[in-house]
Amino acid sequence: MAKIAVLGAGVAGLGVALAAGRAGHEVVLIERDDTPLAVSPAEAFDWDRQGAPQVRHSHAFLARLRNLLRDRYPDVLEALYTAGATPMDFISMLPEGMDRTPLPGDEDLVAIACRRTTFEWVLRKTILNEPSVKLVHGMGVTGLQTNQASDRTGVAQVTGLTLEDGTVVQADITVIAGGRRHDLPGLLSASGVAIRETIEDTGIVYFSRFFQLRKGAEFPAQTGPIGGDLGYLKFGVFPGDNRSFSITLAAGVTDRELRRQLTDPDQFITIAAQIPATAAHVEGDRSETITGVNIMAGLLNRRRGFLDESGEPLVLGLHAVGDAHTCTNPLYGRGCSLALVQAELFADSLKEHGLNHRDRSVAFEGATRDEITPWYRASVAQDRLNADSTTVQNGTADAATSTADAATSTSGAATSTADAATSTADAATSTSGAREFMRDGLLPAMRTDPVVVRAFLRMFNLLEAPNSLMTNSDVVARVLTVFNDRENRPAEVSMGPDRALLLEAIS
Repeated sequence: MAKIAVLGAGVAGLGVALAAGRAGHEVVLIERDDTPLAVSPAEAFDWDRQGAPQVRHSHAFLARLRNLLRDRYPDVLEALYTAGATPMDFISMLPEGMDRTPLPGDEDLVAIACRRTTFEWVLRKTILNEPSVKLVHGMGVTGLQTNQASDRTGVAQVTGLTLEDGTVVQADITVIAGGRRHDLPGLLSASGVAIRETIEDTGIVYFSRFFQLRKGAEFPAQTGPIGGDLGYLKFGVFPGDNRSFSITLAAGVTDRELRRQLTDPDQFITIAAQIPATAAHVEGDRSETITGVNIMAGLLNRRRGFLDESGEPLVLGLHAVGDAHTCTNPLYGRGCSLALVQAELFADSLKEHGLNHRDRSVAFEGATRDEITPWYRASVAQDRLNADSTTVQNGTADAATSTADAATSTSGAATSTADAATSTADAATSTSGAREFMRDGLLPAMRTDPVVVRAFLRMFNLLEAPNSLMTNSDVVARVLTVFNDRENRPAEVSMGPDRALLLEAIS
């Protein structure tokens, strides 16, 4: 069995500790923030997580994560429900009138409604009961312990961590799970190791507030994920645990006027009230705020490469997991789910290759390339599409518009499948065409066609690849049938006001 040092006790680090600890490995989990285990989810919500400022922003725990817990850690899933999290059964949320008769695979289309802090609290409470896991909190890491690999390749091998108080934690394997803001390249460069890094700005700043349902109030009726893009403003509603929920509104980094308005707590509510999909949630007799407006900027799509061009490791004995390895636009809600998936990829590579550092690293990076990198590319493609857009998007108010856009833009706009549909799908190769194809084809098809909506929900929940909608010839044909009939349908209902009308409403 190996001794593993894990830097960071966020979702990724806790996932590594859970998987490795349950496999019998000795794990030392090191967290810079001084956050002793709270006695309840309510108290955990007040954790001072300076190392993870996003904890009081919206989070989604998608079906792939829920299924991972169901299949590998059913006790953790049960503990989440006991702590107040609730299952989100997407089939039960299908549009009114659509046949909800269960089909094979529907049992997998269940996500978890939960706050990030509650999720972390349950995971931490669980791993603290694992005899092979030790947590050190309130202590940062200042450096890596390294030596040269014994195989004379000249590749540095990490053998542990140096803590702020000078303590050295020796380890067979070191895992960096310090989040999107951790300077892993700097930590490695001090030991003479250079890794590759690709960065693209998301172009947005986002603003979140948490709410609590009032006594006797219920959530508004919902048909699928609630999110959308007005062109100048993105929005999403995220159910939480214990009758809480959050709303996130995201503006472009250059839109200083709208950003200024969103920082104001009263104006945040006023703006949310102008958007049909969020208005019912902020009604005074339905909910009350439990936080101010939390702001997060500097949002990047970033991935780090730990293999050289020939596929050999750049460093041995060290892995990165979660946002420390690959981070995507958090507005799409995939980060926590992908972090847990990648923690399991690490555990699987450890099980297969043990302390063969070279083979384990190659296997882990290969699995990451297959399972995580496609979602990075989808996020980059979606953000580029949004950056190119200069018009207000219209559509239905309760569809996961951003994710649907991503499916369209990353698919090659359906030109690689369904030969009969090629001429129509070619229209989606431009920004406006892609949005039109989504707005007048995919979204209305999702309201009426159970095959299309199930395909979308599987992609949205990370159960299928990001381009799966447009590589499924049956789905493409169904969407194109709806798209080609667009002139015979009423105009799509607006998702919200344009920017000028919004600013006039809040002035």
